[in-house]
Amino acid sequence: MQVSENVRELQPSATLAIAARARELRAQGKNVIDLSAGEPDFATPEFIGRGGIGAIEQGFTKYTAVAGIPALRQAIAKDLQKITGKAVDPAGIVVSTGAKQALFNTIFTLFGPGDKVLLPAPYWTSYPDLIKLARAETVYVPGDEADSFKVDVAMLEAASDDKTKGLILNSPSNPTGAVYSRDELDAIVRWAFARNIWIVSDEIYTRLSYDSGIATSLLELDDAILGTTVIINGASKSFAMTGWRMGFSYCGVELADKLAALQSHVSSNISTITQYAALAAYKAEAPQDEAMKAMIKVFHRRRDMLIDLLAENMPNSKYVRPSGAFYLFLRVDDQYDATCADSIAFCSRLLDEVGVAAVPGSAFGDDRYIRLSFAVSEEAMTEGIKRIARAMH
Repeated sequence: MQVSENVRELQPSATLAIAARARELRAQGKNVIDLSAGEPDFATPEFIGRGGIGAIEQGFTKYTAVAGIPALRQAIAKDLQKITGKAVDPAGIVVSTGAKQALFNTIFTLFGPGDKVLLPAPYWTSYPDLIKLARAETVYVPGDEADSFKVDVAMLEAASDDKTKGLILNSPSNPTGAVYSRDELDAIVRWAFARNIWIVSDEIYTRLSYDSGIATSLLELDDAILGTTVIINGASKSFAMTGWRMGFSYCGVELADKLAALQSHVSSNISTITQYAALAAYKAEAPQDEAMKAMIKVFHRRRDMLIDLLAENMPNSKYVRPSGAFYLFLRVDDQYDATCADSIAFCSRLLDEVGVAAVPGSAFGDDRYIRLSFAVSEEAMTEGIKRIARAMH
């Protein structure tokens, strides 16, 4: 079939494809443990759901402003201010259908043909395709494996030239769980500011940080160097609202107006009902806030448990110790042979032989690894690691 060059080379999300295959096998009656999940295994908290139900009952089902209802934008601004200690202008917030649309809006607006965008690798699977949709060029910057694959100024400088217009950062990281320190981020932002390079900072996992409190946001840095940054965040991960589809961008008002203008032609406002549910999340008082913190504590416990399980069942395994998010990047290339030559084949083998779903590292730019999720019950995680250990030769 002949299709536009705009989408000719796009591939479906590998993470969603694995999850779909796992569901298919379960429907056939097979016992599958899904360690590929990219979403919390918790139900959306009841008080958030009541916000959405209330919107329906009160008839709040009409179109809204493209960038979101004012109350929601104000609540997000207050939440960001509480986290970062910085004043946040609600006019700079554009509410989108998930963080993925906020990323699309930003990348499509800022970059175009002839522009280069730096992308630290490994990376979340959708970034390269979003850059491709903008007709810009992705420049991959391999991170330091010994330092959880993080990049530094020297690496970014070596990969840059006069066509470099952007850099995408993701901390905490999907797939590695790496978290950049304040000093590391400060150095990178100062470098980008001096080079007039836009930074798109994907902070969707910022609350899911385990070793030093909430992960540092770029908003916490010196205001003087933040003129060319866009913050991406949302409710999906931290508030267990993946299916509600709510994300947002935050940037200067002039750019925010451009992002909203683009969104007005792509999707207009996000679901009005979702906006009122998200309003309940972002306005949460202390009791509700404690419920959210309890979920984060569970993820922290599972992270520690997963590391213990690997030490017990695969003592020689190599992996990135996750400081945030809910993933562990496990190196498996010592298992490759003539019949299992790469991470896709290895994940297929896990699924077929021992009934464990994992995501191949090739989806994230490093074929030596696979991604495991600990957004599953402790029982499932324990059994899953035992099965993977049995599949190892």
